[in-house]
Amino acid sequence: MTVPAPDFDYLPGAESFLDPEREDCNQPTAARAVVIPFGLEASVSYGGGTAKGPEAILKASHQLELYDEEFGTEPYLQYGIAALRPLTPKARLEDALDQLSGVVGRVLDQKKFPLVLGGEHSLTAGAIRPFAAAYPDLVVLQFDAHADLRDGYLGEHFSHASAMRRALDFPGIRVVSVGVRAISAGEVAYYDANQDRVTIHYAKDQANWVLSEIVRPLSGHPMYVTFDVDVFDGSMMPATGTPTPGGLDFWQAMIILRAAGEVGTIVGGDVVELAPIAGLHACDYLAAQVAYKLMSTALAERR
Repeated sequence: MTVPAPDFDYLPGAESFLDPEREDCNQPTAARAVVIPFGLEASVSYGGGTAKGPEAILKASHQLELYDEEFGTEPYLQYGIAALRPLTPKARLEDALDQLSGVVGRVLDQKKFPLVLGGEHSLTAGAIRPFAAAYPDLVVLQFDAHADLRDGYLGEHFSHASAMRRALDFPGIRVVSVGVRAISAGEVAYYDANQDRVTIHYAKDQANWVLSEIVRPLSGHPMYVTFDVDVFDGSMMPATGTPTPGGLDFWQAMIILRAAGEVGTIVGGDVVELAPIAGLHACDYLAAQVAYKLMSTALAERR
């Protein structure tokens, strides 16, 4: 006999994602999108603070306008958003990844769309496991300043610097990276040897990017979007562990996200590496806007 899983512990509407006054704020079980706050901070190697990222994003989301001019409507009305009560990651990184994998898997089992709010980028290695099992031709669309292709860093196999390398441990997964401008020699060697599975669009070439070329490998595929906020230029996003110059602006990133959603099917994702700075709420707001755009791109229809 199968014992049903217990109900999720949802945040009440006043603490959930988006405006506490929105129409569906107290109907979490009807929502198609489930926000999973997971403040993982276990392998950061420069600036810290990612443990506070989910709370800051949730708080900032209350100030977002519900109407989106790109969609010509309040897109959340088409799919509904619920948020789980923030999870406390287990102390050991591998156990924390198992913990997150289990929660994401349960959300997928309920035919809902999981969006993880981080937390450091190492969490992707846990969040992606149920997707790899469900979608043998999964493609990861990575927005990031870093390639994250190291096979471990500072003695940690599941380091935030290894997020895409751990995703590629699953043989069917491919990665398309956008905005990379900080990469090690070892990662370049790995990339050169694995270009059948990894495509990098370096930020230095952004003036010559062709949108159709970026999204071509995504066409017809299920897609997991991992959005490291350090993909934005450091002047726009200083609230992250390694704010890096030469990055993307907001609309440049959103145009790529939109084009990806038009050619493939976004099945889940994460927004990671926000390390809030007291008094600098613009960064929290930006991360919240990205999260809303990601869910709407995946689940809403444009007029």
